[in-house]
Amino acid sequence: MTDAGAIDAVPEQTVSAAVDGGFGEDAGAPDDRLYSVTELGRELGVSARTLRFYEDSGLIAPRRAGNNRIYSHRDRVRMILILRGKRLGFSLREIREYLDLYDADRTQQEQLRMLLKRIGVRRQSLQEQRIALDEALAELDEIEREARAAMAYGSRTAPSGR
Repeated sequence: MTDAGAIDAVPEQTVSAAVDGGFGEDAGAPDDRLYSVTELGRELGVSARTLRFYEDSGLIAPRRAGNNRIYSHRDRVRMILILRGKRLGFSLREIREYLDLYDADRTQQEQLRMLLKRIGVRRQSLQEQRIALDEALAELDEIEREARAAMAYGSRTAPSGR
């Protein structure tokens, strides 16, 4: 599995629970499972390099045990949200702002307001891209029809090879 399709492998209820209950810290019994780089990468369908990239970006903060990174449930849920945000076309800055709001507002009201606003902006952008894509496809269809017609006309009018 590639990094680009990784979030598709994560069950929807995991993401819903993460959003509904924050990062697992307030949602009933906390999940105290820890993950190695290999385990978390395999579960999310991403490489160790991808995990390190998001760590270097400050979006996740695994603990260290010697030279090994140890990822918590919170890191796992943050990665799920990061991957979903990237798949939907949000920038790292936008994802960071969204994740940071959770720490600032435990009621998540500000986070949800921002999310709804960003969804609206992203939806509008995607709709504009859809229109542009449809127009480009229609133009390509027309060019293809013209090229096929020219080829057909040319083969009827070409002199025979004798």
